[in-house]
Amino acid sequence: MNTRRMLAGAAVALVAAGGGVLANHWLNRGTDVAYAGQGGSQPDIHASPVQQLWSAPVTNVDGKPQSLSMLKGHPIVVNFWASWCGPCVQEMPELSQIQREYAKKGIQFVGLGVDSEKNIQTFLQKVKVAYPIYVTGFGGADLARAFGNNAGGLPFTVVIDAKGNIRSTKLGQIDPTALRQTLDTL
Repeated sequence: MNTRRMLAGAAVALVAAGGGVLANHWLNRGTDVAYAGQGGSQPDIHASPVQQLWSAPVTNVDGKPQSLSMLKGHPIVVNFWASWCGPCVQEMPELSQIQREYAKKGIQFVGLGVDSEKNIQTFLQKVKVAYPIYVTGFGGADLARAFGNNAGGLPFTVVIDAKGNIRSTKLGQIDPTALRQTLDTL
Protein backbone atom coordinates (compact mmCIF):
# COMPACT_ATOMS: atom_id res chain seq x y z
CA MET A 1 0.00 0.00 0.00
CA ASN A 2 2.85 2.38 0.82
CA THR A 3 4.47 1.72 -2.55
CA ARG A 4 1.21 2.51 -4.36
CA ARG A 5 0.94 5.87 -2.58
CA MET A 6 4.54 6.71 -3.41
CA LEU A 7 4.03 5.84 -7.07
CA ALA A 8 0.80 7.83 -7.21
CA GLY A 9 2.54 10.79 -5.56
CA ALA A 10 5.43 10.56 -8.01
CA ALA A 11 3.00 10.42 -10.93
CA VAL A 12 1.18 13.53 -9.68
CA ALA A 13 4.50 15.35 -9.22
CA LEU A 14 5.61 14.45 -12.75
CA VAL A 15 2.33 15.60 -14.27
CA ALA A 16 2.48 18.85 -12.28
CA ALA A 17 6.08 19.49 -13.27
CA GLY A 18 5.35 18.66 -16.88
CA GLY A 19 2.33 20.94 -16.84
CA GLY A 20 4.45 23.75 -15.48
CA VAL A 21 7.06 23.21 -18.18
CA LEU A 22 4.36 23.11 -20.85
CA ALA A 23 2.66 26.22 -19.46
CA ASN A 24 5.99 28.06 -19.34
CA HIS A 25 6.77 26.97 -22.90
CA TRP A 26 3.31 28.05 -24.05
CA LEU A 27 3.55 31.41 -22.29
CA ASN A 28 7.01 32.12 -23.67
CA ARG A 29 6.02 30.91 -27.12
CA GLY A 30 3.01 33.21 -27.02
CA THR A 31 5.30 36.15 -26.34
CA ASP A 32 7.60 35.16 -29.18
CA VAL A 33 4.68 34.85 -31.56
CA ALA A 34 3.32 38.25 -30.55
CA TYR A 35 6.62 39.93 -31.34
CA ALA A 36 7.44 37.80 -34.37
CA GLY A 37 4.25 39.00 -35.99
CA GLN A 38 5.34 42.60 -35.50
CA GLY A 39 8.87 42.75 -36.75
CA GLY A 40 10.43 39.71 -35.14
CA SER A 41 12.31 41.34 -32.28
CA GLN A 42 11.58 41.29 -28.60
CA PRO A 43 12.08 44.41 -26.49
CA ASP A 44 15.32 44.92 -24.59
CA ILE A 45 14.24 43.98 -21.07
CA HIS A 46 17.28 45.81 -19.68
CA ALA A 47 16.15 49.13 -21.17
CA SER A 48 14.01 51.49 -19.10
CA PRO A 49 10.25 51.11 -19.54
CA VAL A 50 10.10 54.39 -21.45
CA GLN A 51 12.91 53.27 -23.79
CA GLN A 52 11.01 50.01 -24.33
CA LEU A 53 7.92 52.06 -25.19
CA TRP A 54 9.79 54.07 -27.85
CA SER A 55 11.08 50.88 -29.49
CA ALA A 56 7.96 48.72 -29.01
CA PRO A 57 6.71 47.02 -32.18
CA VAL A 58 3.28 48.53 -32.80
CA THR A 59 1.04 48.95 -35.81
CA ASN A 60 -1.74 51.37 -36.55
CA VAL A 61 -5.23 49.92 -36.82
CA ASP A 62 -4.65 49.28 -40.54
CA GLY A 63 -1.68 47.03 -39.80
CA LYS A 64 1.06 49.46 -40.84
CA PRO A 65 4.15 49.43 -38.58
CA GLN A 66 4.49 52.57 -36.50
CA SER A 67 7.02 54.02 -34.09
CA LEU A 68 6.08 55.58 -30.79
CA SER A 69 9.46 57.32 -30.71
CA MET A 70 7.77 60.26 -32.46
CA LEU A 71 6.26 61.05 -29.03
CA LYS A 72 9.66 61.56 -27.37
CA GLY A 73 9.98 64.94 -25.75
CA HIS A 74 6.23 65.34 -25.22
CA PRO A 75 4.11 64.59 -22.17
CA ILE A 76 1.98 61.53 -22.92
CA VAL A 77 -0.69 59.39 -21.34
CA VAL A 78 -0.42 55.75 -22.39
CA ASN A 79 -3.51 53.62 -21.86
CA PHE A 80 -3.19 49.84 -22.23
CA TRP A 81 -6.59 48.38 -23.04
CA ALA A 82 -8.45 45.64 -24.91
CA SER A 83 -11.80 45.51 -26.70
CA TRP A 84 -12.97 42.65 -24.47
CA CYS A 85 -12.16 44.56 -21.25
CA GLY A 86 -15.35 46.12 -19.83
CA PRO A 87 -13.60 48.69 -17.59
CA CYS A 88 -11.36 49.70 -20.51
CA VAL A 89 -14.36 50.40 -22.72
CA GLN A 90 -16.13 52.27 -19.89
CA GLU A 91 -13.25 54.70 -19.35
CA MET A 92 -12.60 55.52 -23.02
CA PRO A 93 -15.16 58.35 -23.29
CA GLU A 94 -13.62 59.99 -20.20
CA LEU A 95 -10.09 59.55 -21.59
CA SER A 96 -11.27 61.09 -24.88
CA GLN A 97 -12.75 64.06 -23.03
CA ILE A 98 -9.56 64.63 -21.04
CA GLN A 99 -7.49 64.33 -24.25
CA ARG A 100 -9.58 67.09 -25.83
CA GLU A 101 -9.10 69.29 -22.73
CA TYR A 102 -5.33 68.81 -22.54
CA ALA A 103 -4.43 68.70 -26.26
CA LYS A 104 -3.95 72.49 -26.26
CA LYS A 105 -1.36 72.01 -23.49
CA GLY A 106 0.60 69.61 -25.69
CA ILE A 107 -0.35 66.43 -23.83
CA GLN A 108 -0.96 63.46 -26.11
CA PHE A 109 -2.98 60.39 -25.17
CA VAL A 110 -2.20 57.06 -26.84
CA GLY A 111 -4.17 53.83 -26.63
CA LEU A 112 -2.18 50.60 -26.86
CA GLY A 113 -4.49 47.72 -27.70
CA VAL A 114 -3.43 44.47 -26.08
CA ASP A 115 -5.67 42.72 -28.56
CA SER A 116 -5.87 41.61 -32.17
CA GLU A 117 -5.94 44.06 -35.05
CA LYS A 118 -9.32 42.71 -36.17
CA ASN A 119 -10.92 43.12 -32.72
CA ILE A 120 -9.62 46.67 -32.45
CA GLN A 121 -10.84 47.60 -35.95
CA THR A 122 -14.30 46.24 -35.17
CA PHE A 123 -14.38 48.06 -31.85
CA LEU A 124 -13.32 51.41 -33.34
CA GLN A 125 -16.11 51.20 -35.93
CA LYS A 126 -18.57 51.35 -33.03
CA VAL A 127 -16.76 53.62 -30.57
CA LYS A 128 -15.06 56.89 -31.52
CA VAL A 129 -11.87 57.69 -29.63
CA ALA A 130 -10.23 61.15 -29.60
CA TYR A 131 -6.65 59.86 -29.52
CA PRO A 132 -4.53 57.51 -31.64
CA ILE A 133 -4.89 53.79 -31.08
CA TYR A 134 -2.07 51.37 -31.83
CA VAL A 135 -2.04 47.58 -31.81
CA THR A 136 0.54 45.87 -29.61
CA GLY A 137 -0.97 42.41 -29.68
CA PHE A 138 -0.35 40.39 -26.58
CA GLY A 139 3.24 41.67 -26.45
CA GLY A 140 1.70 44.81 -24.94
CA ALA A 141 1.26 42.88 -21.70
CA ASP A 142 5.05 42.58 -21.44
CA LEU A 143 5.40 46.30 -22.06
CA ALA A 144 2.81 47.09 -19.38
CA ARG A 145 4.68 44.75 -17.02
CA ALA A 146 7.86 46.79 -17.63
CA PHE A 147 5.95 49.81 -16.29
CA GLY A 148 5.07 47.89 -13.11
CA ASN A 149 1.82 46.16 -14.05
CA ASN A 150 2.87 42.86 -12.50
CA ALA A 151 -0.76 41.79 -12.12
CA GLY A 152 -1.22 41.90 -15.90
CA GLY A 153 -4.61 43.57 -15.51
CA LEU A 154 -6.32 46.04 -17.80
CA PRO A 155 -6.88 48.91 -18.12
CA PHE A 156 -3.46 50.22 -17.15
CA THR A 157 -2.53 53.88 -17.60
CA VAL A 158 0.89 55.52 -17.47
CA VAL A 159 1.64 59.26 -17.44
CA ILE A 160 5.08 60.21 -18.79
CA ASP A 161 6.42 63.77 -18.70
CA ALA A 162 8.32 65.51 -21.52
CA LYS A 163 11.66 64.43 -20.03
CA GLY A 164 10.65 60.75 -20.15
CA ASN A 165 9.98 60.40 -16.42
CA ILE A 166 7.09 58.22 -15.29
CA ARG A 167 4.83 60.51 -13.27
CA SER A 168 2.08 58.04 -12.41
CA THR A 169 0.69 54.60 -13.15
CA LYS A 170 -2.81 53.33 -12.53
CA LEU A 171 -4.06 49.76 -12.71
CA GLY A 172 -7.81 49.75 -13.23
CA GLN A 173 -10.11 52.52 -14.37
CA ILE A 174 -8.75 56.02 -14.13
CA ASP A 175 -9.90 58.50 -11.53
CA PRO A 176 -10.55 61.52 -13.78
CA THR A 177 -9.88 64.04 -10.99
CA ALA A 178 -6.58 62.40 -10.01
CA LEU A 179 -5.50 62.15 -13.66
CA ARG A 180 -6.26 65.84 -14.25
CA GLN A 181 -4.27 66.76 -11.13
CA THR A 182 -1.27 64.80 -12.43
CA LEU A 183 -1.59 66.36 -15.89
CA ASP A 184 -1.78 69.86 -14.36
CA THR A 185 1.70 69.32 -12.86
CA LEU A 186 3.33 68.52 -16.22
